[in-house]
Amino acid sequence: MTNPPIKAVFLDRDGTLNIDINGYIRTPDEFEQFPFAGKSVKLLNDLGYKVIVVTNQSGVARGYYTQDDVNAIHDKMYKNLAKDGAKIDKLYYSPYHIEGKVEPFNINSECRKPSLGMFKKAVEDFKLRPEHSWMIGDRYTDIAFGSKAGMKTILLLCGLGKKEFMEDRDNWTVMPDYIVEDLWAAVQLIETLQA
Repeated sequence: MTNPPIKAVFLDRDGTLNIDINGYIRTPDEFEQFPFAGKSVKLLNDLGYKVIVVTNQSGVARGYYTQDDVNAIHDKMYKNLAKDGAKIDKLYYSPYHIEGKVEPFNINSECRKPSLGMFKKAVEDFKLRPEHSWMIGDRYTDIAFGSKAGMKTILLLCGLGKKEFMEDRDNWTVMPDYIVEDLWAAVQLIETLQA
């Protein structure tokens, strides 16, 4: 008997799990989780998916906040999710941006979405099967990332999704497989399609 394929749902952070404040969350006090985030992640846990957060945090390269700040924000996120019995299996973030001023982060990096550095790390860590996995986020970079990785993609209209889709989709080279309002709607869709 063969083992079932290891499947994952990759989640963006800002605009997906929490309210996006002008693209940069600088402190734990600014981190405001969506009220449905915990139950959404818990349902993914219960459905047998690895839950992996992949987030660009160029504010580190730009000098807006430090890696310690990012870690403190994530500690708050983990504690919030745990109140609903929800668990993130792994979180990867990219502190890089070529226009940054803080070394060594002011470079072009394969780890910045839509490049696949964070996805490759996750595949190595979990032996994931992309054809059984999903990417959920509110930005075109999330959709491009998921598509390049061979995953199914869901664009969220909350966060910056609606604005980006309405204003920029003529420039998009790939389209999401599905478009829904928010993370809870996305997770319910996955549950329905898996049934």
